[in-house]
Amino acid sequence: MSDEFKKAAAEKALELVQDGMLLGLGSGSTAKYFTEGVGRLVADGMKLRCVPTSRATAELAAELGIQIVQELVGAIDLAVDGADEVDPVLNLIKGRGGALFREKLVAEAARRFVVIVDDSKLVKQLGVAALPVEVFPFLWRITAERLTALGVSLTVRGGEETPYITDNGNLILNLTVDGGIKDSAGLADALKKTTGAVEKGLSIGLTDTVIVAGPEGPKAIGRP
Repeated sequence: MSDEFKKAAAEKALELVQDGMLLGLGSGSTAKYFTEGVGRLVADGMKLRCVPTSRATAELAAELGIQIVQELVGAIDLAVDGADEVDPVLNLIKGRGGALFREKLVAEAARRFVVIVDDSKLVKQLGVAALPVEVFPFLWRITAERLTALGVSLTVRGGEETPYITDNGNLILNLTVDGGIKDSAGLADALKKTTGAVEKGLSIGLTDTVIVAGPEGPKAIGRP
């Protein structure tokens, strides 16, 4: 049923797309449905350009005939992406698919950032599962020590022998906060100040709208 909900959320977000827009296209299974929908709009004659958040999304967009923009002058009109966790004030954990840095760059560059999820992603408090942090590989163990000093435990995504490498050539450390993240803004600030941490999978105050799909159909939360 989750796939049906993901599709429903993506279809609802497609209603926001207008001819001539520059779109930010997210990564992951839910965002993929949105990208496929944009491909249908382009095939039907709509003129749309996109900024993809990962190589996988860029490859899909190219296959669908969506024009790709690599560098920006001005803002992205609308960015649509998925999320791993959404709290009651629309703060997010993102990036368990590994594209958090580019996802954040695109979201920050958008006039409107819309998140599409199924209802399983709604949480009372962030930190139910891992918080990904992208780190520079050079001296990464020292970076890891700086992070654990914040009171978290962590693992290397993929393991130390065969670590997952991001599109940017970096590592991802999966942080676990015992009992959940009680101060999302405070942790986000601490991670931002951590030398060696490139980007964190926490999004604070960035989301304009979350489209949540469940058994009763998709609904929008946030500003209309």
